[in-house]
Amino acid sequence: MTSFPYFRLRGLAAALASLLVAQPVEAVERLTFTLPLLDESISLDLSRSTNARELIDSNPDLQELDLAGDGSVQKLIESLLTAPLPEETSGIVRQSLGHPLFQQLLLAVSELVEVKGLPTDTSGRMVSEALAAAYRDEQPHLLGFLRQVPGDELSINLQALAFYAKRLRANQDDARALVQKGTAAKPVSSTIVSAAASGWTRRQRSVAVNHRPQPLQVTEIFPTASSNGRLVVISHGLWDEPSSFEGWAYLLAAHGYSVLLPDHPGSDAKQQELMIKGKQPPPASEELRLRPMDVTAVIDAVETGNLLSGSSVQTDSVAVVGHSWGATAALQLGGLQTTSRKLSARCQDPRDPDRNLSWVLQCSWLKGADQGSFSDLRVRTAVVVSPPLRLLFDEASGPSMHAKVLLVSGTRDWVVPSDPEAVVPLRNGQPLANGHRIVLASGGDHFNLWAPVGAEEPPILGPLILAWINDHLGITDSLSFQGGGWGHQRVPLMDVTSQL
Repeated sequence: MTSFPYFRLRGLAAALASLLVAQPVEAVERLTFTLPLLDESISLDLSRSTNARELIDSNPDLQELDLAGDGSVQKLIESLLTAPLPEETSGIVRQSLGHPLFQQLLLAVSELVEVKGLPTDTSGRMVSEALAAAYRDEQPHLLGFLRQVPGDELSINLQALAFYAKRLRANQDDARALVQKGTAAKPVSSTIVSAAASGWTRRQRSVAVNHRPQPLQVTEIFPTASSNGRLVVISHGLWDEPSSFEGWAYLLAAHGYSVLLPDHPGSDAKQQELMIKGKQPPPASEELRLRPMDVTAVIDAVETGNLLSGSSVQTDSVAVVGHSWGATAALQLGGLQTTSRKLSARCQDPRDPDRNLSWVLQCSWLKGADQGSFSDLRVRTAVVVSPPLRLLFDEASGPSMHAKVLLVSGTRDWVVPSDPEAVVPLRNGQPLANGHRIVLASGGDHFNLWAPVGAEEPPILGPLILAWINDHLGITDSLSFQGGGWGHQRVPLMDVTSQL
C-alpha cells in the first residue's frame, strides 16, 4: 500500500468532502471543527468569507486566538484552507469517479467529514462538481471548494482523527512488544556490503508479452565476474519504479546472482504521472493478476533467451523479492490463494479495528480478487517487504505454499502496519512449521527500507535478502540466514518467528 510514497494521492485534498447531492441545494454556509476530548466546537462562516482574515473575523474566539498569537491563526488557516490546490486536482477527481480506490479513500474521509442532511457519497461526483465550480469562480483552494459543497453545515470531527491515530498505534503494539523481547541480528560486515559498489553490469531491455498491449521494460543487473547461475526477480510497489530497488540488485549481482527488475506499466510511476494529469484513472483491479503475470513473463523470457542473453541462468528455481504491492505479487506467485471473502465482509466498515491505509488499496481489488490466484512453481522462495495481505489471501492456503517466504515489516510502518498485515497473519499460519519466517525492522517504515539508486548508505535489507536467498537456493556464500550476521547497526533487524 509504496512507491507510495506507497499511496501518493497528491492532489486529492479535495476529497475532504465526501458526500453526494441527490438534487440541487444551497451551498454549505458553516464549517465546524469538533474538538477531541472537549465538549466544544469552532464554527466558521463560509457564506461571507473568501479569505483567512474574513474567516477569523466570523468567530470571536478565533479573533482572540489570532491576536494572542500575533497572527499565527491566520497563517495556519491560510496554509490549510486558502493555499492553492494543484492544477491537476480536478482532472484526478474526474478520472477517479466511481473507481474502487477512490471510493475507499472517500469512505475513510467520511468518518472525519459530515455534511448535515445529506447521505454519504463514495462515488466522488459531488467532489468533482464542487471542484469545477471553485475553479470556475476563480477560487482554486480548499476554502473555495468548501463554499461549493451542497448542504447546510459541514463538520470536521477531529475526535475521529484522534481515533485513527490511536488505532494506528494499536496496530503497531504487537510488533513493538516482539522487538523489545527479541535479540537483534549481528550487523553485517563492511566487506560484504562494499562488494555492491562493483562487480555488476546494468542494461535496459524491452520484452513483448501476451497479456499487455505494450512491451515490458526490464532492468537487467548481472555479475561481471563469476555467476552462480541463479535468477532473482524484484517487483516494485504501487506508483514506484525499478530504480527504487536497484541497491538490492547490486548486492545480489556482486555475489553472483542475475537480477531482473520489471516495470509494471499499469501501476508504476509513469501511470501515476498520467493519473495526476487527469489522463488516466487509478490502477484497475485487473492489475492484481497482471503484476504476477509480468514476473512470470520475464522468467519465460530468460528461458527463451530474450532476456539475459548469453548467460547461463537456471529458471526452474527462482527467487522473487517484492516491496508493498510487489510483495503481494510475490506471495501470489509463491502459491498463496486470493479471495474476495474478507474483502466483501470488511471493506465497508471504517471503524474496523484492523483497518489501515493499505486497505484503501486492498479493497480496490474486490472485483478481481477471486481471479487473482496466479502461482508459478518455478518460484522457489520469496522475500516480501511490507506486503498488503490481510484481506486478500486465504489463510488456509498458507501451509500448501510451494515457496518458502521471508516476510519483513517495519515497526513504524503507517501505510502497511505490522500487526494486522504481518504479525497476525503469520501467527495464524504457523510460520515455523511451514518453513516461513518474519523479521521485524525496529524503526523501519514503509519508505526507509527500500534501496534506491544513489542512496547515501547501503541498503538496510540487502544483506538479509542475500542471506535468505542463499539458503533457499542452495548457494554457499559468505552470508546465510541461519548463520546470522545480516543485521543493521541503525535499524535493528530481528527474527521474531519463534515468539509468535
